[in-house]
Amino acid sequence: MGKIPNRHKGNEQIQIQAMKSKFPNFSCKKKAGEIVFTGNLLIKPELPIYNVSVHYRFNFSPKVYVNSPTLDDNSPHRYSDGSLCLYHHDNYKWNADKLVATIIMQWTIAWIYFYEAWLQTGVWYGPEVPHKNDTKKEVENEKNNR
Repeated sequence: MGKIPNRHKGNEQIQIQAMKSKFPNFSCKKKAGEIVFTGNLLIKPELPIYNVSVHYRFNFSPKVYVNSPTLDDNSPHRYSDGSLCLYHHDNYKWNADKLVATIIMQWTIAWIYFYEAWLQTGVWYGPEVPHKNDTKKEVENEKNNR
């Protein structure tokens, strides 16, 4: 019997090529069930350089972490694992056909911009939706989809 092809293999290469094209300073590491893109983002010259990791997990929502600088413990729009809340799962549905380089990276840049404004003013100027128990709901959805 032949080997069953990995149905995500083609998309994997598309994601890697798109990131190399749009964010050439980002490295790429393949791990079990995900691709991790890591690199620096300079949002504006007067802001610090942010080192971020994007965990592309095919049909599961990508997870984005800020490695440095250290984020304020009370910063809004983060999950309990420290990853950034970039969108509300009721408003946007991720799937493996969407590009990290064009969607997730732009939302990450916007999140950092709004975070820096929040540090200055204490007000989150970015879009937001009340979350209630959404973090638990997303975790349950992920478990059920595996």
